[in-house]
Amino acid sequence: MTRVVFLLVPQLHLLDLAGPAQVFSTAADLGLGYDVSYVAAQEDVTTAQGLPLRAATVWPDLGPADLLLVPGWRSPKTAGGPRLTEAQAAQVVAHHERGGTVGSVCSGAFALGQAGLLAGRRCTTHHELQDELARRHPEAAVMRDRLFVVDDRVVTSAGIASGIDLALHLVAVRHGPAAAARIARSMVVYARRSGDAAQDSAMLRHRSHLSDAVHHVQDLIDVRFAEQLRLADLAAAAKVSERTLTRRFVDATGDARMLRRLRAGAR
Repeated sequence: MTRVVFLLVPQLHLLDLAGPAQVFSTAADLGLGYDVSYVAAQEDVTTAQGLPLRAATVWPDLGPADLLLVPGWRSPKTAGGPRLTEAQAAQVVAHHERGGTVGSVCSGAFALGQAGLLAGRRCTTHHELQDELARRHPEAAVMRDRLFVVDDRVVTSAGIASGIDLALHLVAVRHGPAAAARIARSMVVYARRSGDAAQDSAMLRHRSHLSDAVHHVQDLIDVRFAEQLRLADLAAAAKVSERTLTRRFVDATGDARMLRRLRAGAR
């Protein structure tokens, strides 16, 4: 039986916790031998999303095969001050020194830094917090634009949904890729991503604009990527002319190559 303990801090993000917790609880449902529990400095824990949580205040006995994870918390621009009590930081360090694995999601990396576990190790965090993590912990090698990083039983992830990727990776290491794939399918995870994958998804790289017509066309291209699409059909679907679609696409994304290829394919 592998114990997975989540260390909860005030104002934690629900998805930082729920994503990996769902992975390990699904693994337990599939008979892979996981026991998931939650600890905190006090029983009632506030979350960034307003939903109160309740956790144990007594730590379970942890061995080298067990996993300790720190979900991230609300941290506009910076990760705020130290979040772990001295006793909690000592527990985190002691678990790693016993041969256990310690991990973080998003700003949880700052808790590992507070515990001194990032010194001389590669790590990552949410792209909005990478500069601050590097500034506060210059002894750490902050890997930018990574979904997750593993270094000497210290595992850190970019945050929010990437906690799912990290948890699936840890399951794959212990039980093989097929087990992780089975869990991903059960969770309706669209795709399993490796730690080296960029935090900025290729599907979303040009989707921060405000043009409804261009978003509609991009949705069609994503869904029908295996088909030979014609620019005229996409323009008709967006209810604009080909010339208008081309202009709006370039204005919104700064990239006309896709539409040029569609135009060439229609000839």
